[in-house]
Amino acid sequence: MVTSAAIGIICKAPRPGATKTRLAAVIGGDAAASASACFLRDVATCIEQIPPDLGRKGYGVYAPAGAAAELRNLLPRSFGLLLQSDANLGNVLYRATRELLDLGHDCVLLVNGDSPTLPSSFLSDAIERLRKPGDRMVLGPASDGGYYLIGLKHPHELLFSDIPWGTSSVARLTLERAKQSALDYELLPEWYDVDDAETFELLNEELTGKSTRFMGGGIARSTRDWLSSYASAVPKS
Repeated sequence: MVTSAAIGIICKAPRPGATKTRLAAVIGGDAAASASACFLRDVATCIEQIPPDLGRKGYGVYAPAGAAAELRNLLPRSFGLLLQSDANLGNVLYRATRELLDLGHDCVLLVNGDSPTLPSSFLSDAIERLRKPGDRMVLGPASDGGYYLIGLKHPHELLFSDIPWGTSSVARLTLERAKQSALDYELLPEWYDVDDAETFELLNEELTGKSTRFMGGGIARSTRDWLSSYASAVPKS
């Protein structure tokens, strides 16, 4: 039997007014939706760059209901789709972990759809760490105090219960819950999500080679092309 890791991108269909609302406040709803679509394509490419001999399958863990066709047009044909439309992110993450493991995968990585330059090597490393003996968690801390990746071999509901999602305490509290569960854990290098004006600037800095904090990321070809078009369309002051 081939050992296979499930890698699910947590995502919403990129629709103006309903997607990337904090970023939309900076660049507008249409631009934010276009950017979100490019981010998803690039994160999917990151997953596809994982060496096949590691064993992996990508999924779009998506919302809202009825958006499957939109996601199918954005993600590779090899990806599965898993609807998780609960308004509570903790429920989404827990249920996605459980359902993907029920499909027969030996481990699950859930990654956000907002890190287009995420290095593929981080995902490969996470899979290899999860496959060490014993139950464990792998966490990829984000620059805003959340996390861009959580990897598990078994569903642990406590990791996702009563977490103040969207705050700077998310990663810290998740690690505390792992300790409460006597669950071994390992940390990946820090990366960032593109959610607002500050992280949009981080993206610009990285893709123009000006970042001293985040280097060695993925090519993010779709995002690069979009950003070039966006910059050309913005009136110069």
